[in-house]
Amino acid sequence: MEQTFVMIKPDGLKRGLVGEILHRFERMGLKIVAMKMVSPDDSLLLKHYRSGEDETLKRWGEKTLATYSKYGKDAKKDFGTADPMELGKLVNKWLFDYVKSGPMIAMILEGKHAVENVINIAGPTMPVAAPAGTIRGDFSTDSAAYANEDHRGVTNLIHISASLEEANYEKMLWFAPEEIHSYKTAEESI
Repeated sequence: MEQTFVMIKPDGLKRGLVGEILHRFERMGLKIVAMKMVSPDDSLLLKHYRSGEDETLKRWGEKTLATYSKYGKDAKKDFGTADPMELGKLVNKWLFDYVKSGPMIAMILEGKHAVENVINIAGPTMPVAAPAGTIRGDFSTDSAAYANEDHRGVTNLIHISASLEEANYEKMLWFAPEEIHSYKTAEESI
């Protein structure tokens, strides 16, 4: 069985969507093998998002520039810079402010093709691009264009691991081995 990491972000808790989100995962046959409420510090978030790495900051800055270009906006005019590294640092600050705005629910889900199934249930990172029927598509309409304009992180309800490699990294970052449980569901016991 495969395991993946999921985190319900502060907007998911504040909007009372935790039960709905968990229900969607469990309905698909994924089981919760670890879960806790957390309020992470900057050190943990730096490791999680790898935002202490120049390549991450540069990538985020380049995405910001691409969003600005797509919508015919001028990043230099709005932020005083068009340097991808500097923009990446701004995005990092907005992201940290967003995810530290309240507690989050961290969890590990287990099941067949857990990573791929969670990706499909969650929908694309950018809610505006998420189809109906996905968590982000049903409960959020935010976009990078609006978030950048408001100088804040994109409110997209949940973080999910994008690959098995990322899931393995993130689950060990957020959970100690003794916090991860093994049990049989009622269906598995039959």
